[in-house]
Amino acid sequence: MTSPKEGKPRIGIVNIERRKYPRFSIDLPIEYHRVQSTVIHTGRALNASEGGLLIYLPEKMEMGQQLSLRLFFHSGSSMNTIEMTGEVMWIDIHLDMNWGDYRTGLKLIDISPEDLERLKDFLLSLTN
Repeated sequence: MTSPKEGKPRIGIVNIERRKYPRFSIDLPIEYHRVQSTVIHTGRALNASEGGLLIYLPEKMEMGQQLSLRLFFHSGSSMNTIEMTGEVMWIDIHLDMNWGDYRTGLKLIDISPEDLERLKDFLLSLTN
C-alpha cells in the first residue's frame, strides 16, 4: 500500500541565497598579484559584492591563496580604482570566453575603509 505522501509534488524553496551581500554583474579590468609576489597580472571581474568578487584569471590559483588586486571603474568622466586583498575560495575552469581560463571566487579579507566606501558607492550606483 502506498503512503499518502508518495506521488505528491514537493513544495519549498529550491535555491536559498546564502550570501551576506547582494551581487552585482560587472565587467571590469583588474590588476592582481600574489601577496608574496610583486609580478602584476591582469584579469576581469564579472561580479562584485561588499564581501567578494568573481574574477577571471589567466592562471590557476590555489585554494586559500591571497591576492592583492586593484579594480578599475569609471565614475563620471574619471577613472577610479579600489585596492583590496582577497582569498581564493573556489576555482573553476572556464573555457568559453576570452576573459581568462580560470573562474575564481574571492572573499575580501582586507580593504581600507575609504576603498570599502568607494566600493559600496560604486555598487549602489549600479542599481540606479
